[in-house]
Amino acid sequence: MQQKLICIVGPTASGKTALSIALAKKLDTEIISSDSMQIYRGMDIGTAKPDMAERDGVIHHMLDAAEPGEDFSAARYQSMADACAQSILSRGRIPIVCGGTGLYLDALIEGNTFSGEDDSGHLRAYFRGIAERGGVHQLHQMLRAVDPESADKIHENNVKRVIRALEVYSQTGMTIGEYNRQNKPKEPKYDAVLIALCPSDREVLYDRINRRVDQMMAQGLLEETERLWKAGALRGTAAQAIGYKEIVPYLTGEAALADCVEDLKRASRNYAKRQLTWLRRDKRVNWMTYDAAEEFPALLTRVMHLLAENGIAAE
Repeated sequence: MQQKLICIVGPTASGKTALSIALAKKLDTEIISSDSMQIYRGMDIGTAKPDMAERDGVIHHMLDAAEPGEDFSAARYQSMADACAQSILSRGRIPIVCGGTGLYLDALIEGNTFSGEDDSGHLRAYFRGIAERGGVHQLHQMLRAVDPESADKIHENNVKRVIRALEVYSQTGMTIGEYNRQNKPKEPKYDAVLIALCPSDREVLYDRINRRVDQMMAQGLLEETERLWKAGALRGTAAQAIGYKEIVPYLTGEAALADCVEDLKRASRNYAKRQLTWLRRDKRVNWMTYDAAEEFPALLTRVMHLLAENGIAAE
């Protein structure tokens, strides 16, 4: 019998964190983050990581799990997050998984182990060297030559995923799609109840995103980015984090701060679009609209009813 997970998903700035904490308090349980950037220590403001006051006494797992600059793969996330879930379940509680990184969430639910990981790091270093010397387009063309299906799906600027696909092909002789199809578990490891939050109007979401960026700047995002940049921490997986790479051109003198902030807002809105596209392909998702703070009590009631229908109820 599959064990249950409650998964709170949705685009950035949709209200996932507030809902997950409210649910955790009602269900007396703990939260596992599925945000690929909140795992990094010191990357707090730019990732909208909940601080201790916002967590309100609820235990959170997979926050601050790695150092900035350290590579962190979906395979590593699956292993660590699965251990957290099993620990919570062993104590008679149902874990709440909260975050917007679909790849990480799917890895946990499905129980994928993502073979093709290069434990030695030699292949990864080799492909990175090609990207650095010849450019990301050259690396992407290498992928297209052996795996056109993945090349069509993965943008050439997503160097991490391009390299992962090349690693799998180099180690197994199969495309990453074929490998995953052959090695996918017959059924998901967990019986997940997926609850997706999103405003009824996309313009409401975009306004929330814009206001969140302004709030981040007021909270010290510039100073946080400068500290990480000067420490050489914005490299590896962390270098892809929206919220930092858009501010760096100001620190290098290449752009005005106002232009960098607008770039960050635009990048965040585009990321929200990609998150929505990912989620809309998933037939398991239960969509919940949430437009304003005064609607939160009604939202929480609707979610509790949905959980009860799926055999999960507050004690």
